[in-house]
Amino acid sequence: MNLLRLAILALVGCGVGFAAGAPALPVVGQPLPAWTRGELDIHQINTGTGNAAFFIFPDGTTLLLDAASVDRSETRPPFYDAPPRPDRSLRPGQWIVQYIRRMHPDGPGGALDYAMLTHFHDDHMGSLTPGAPKSKLGSYRLTGITDVGDEVPIRRMLDRGWPGYDFPRPLESDMIRNYRRFLAWQHEHRGLVIERFVPGRNDQLVLRRDPRAFPTVEIRNLAANGWVWTGTGTETRNRFTGGAVPDENNCSLAFRLTYGAFRYFNGGDMTGMLQPGDPACADMESAVAWVTGPVDVLAEDHHGYDNAASGFFLSVLQPRVHILSVYAASQPSPGVMRRMLSEQLYPGPRDIFLTNTDWPGRREHLFRLFGPADA
Repeated sequence: MNLLRLAILALVGCGVGFAAGAPALPVVGQPLPAWTRGELDIHQINTGTGNAAFFIFPDGTTLLLDAASVDRSETRPPFYDAPPRPDRSLRPGQWIVQYIRRMHPDGPGGALDYAMLTHFHDDHMGSLTPGAPKSKLGSYRLTGITDVGDEVPIRRMLDRGWPGYDFPRPLESDMIRNYRRFLAWQHEHRGLVIERFVPGRNDQLVLRRDPRAFPTVEIRNLAANGWVWTGTGTETRNRFTGGAVPDENNCSLAFRLTYGAFRYFNGGDMTGMLQPGDPACADMESAVAWVTGPVDVLAEDHHGYDNAASGFFLSVLQPRVHILSVYAASQPSPGVMRRMLSEQLYPGPRDIFLTNTDWPGRREHLFRLFGPADA
């Protein structure tokens, strides 16, 4: 499978120890070595349909962040989307399951300690199409996160909407109704715990197996539903005031993962470049930047679409590594690429990883979207 793995193998000064010496380093073209205790693995799983990331924390706690399965219907232009990875023989959610089973520290039968949806778009949770098969377990259909949860038990589910799914207005799409039926069945029959992601907290996502051995690990909830941590205690403030409400992308949850000196940021699809007619509060990136601070790795907001990765945001976070989950011809935009590479925003080297870079027909769409200079 086409993927990006970030394995944090050694962190100076964070007190990490390994029971059996240093873990094996990945070798290009070879299967990834298994996770070892003390290692932080971040696997960006590429099915060509949106976001999915699998985390293995230093004590073996696991997290699945998003599980995409975007609809490739005839309404989308031919070749606009990246090809399915690795192929069409399985649904995207089934490929995610295969990957988790291969890399899980407990082997193929391992459960997920956490699953989390950054927001309710199909490139993060799965499109509900007429052809989506029915689950053999409950009265829901299989796509994205429901495909994964049918096969891999999930112990705790976090999202932005539980329990009412009524912000900023009642969420009543077929996709949400299907997801809620999945949650209800999993709660009743498998004991799934469901929680609303709460900005400001650092005790909602925690190490489940041996937290005392790794005291420098912290997952700080930064934002969700337009509310942002202030940096003091668990206090938050509402970015959207005066009757303004965030759109779905700016409802995205955001968090900062710290392990010793290492820092990682993920903000779902929040935006930072205002479009014509946008209120100033629609710049969520600026509101989050100061409480995030510099990071080593940035999972780029909104797949690198042109309304994200603002210059101010990048100048504050100053990531050494950028990760972009690319599945469409508009990702990343030329402007985002220029800002990521600009040493006028922040100095020093940086690496940029895209899950998909080129495919047949993509350049034609780049020409139409951005013109010949950037295609």
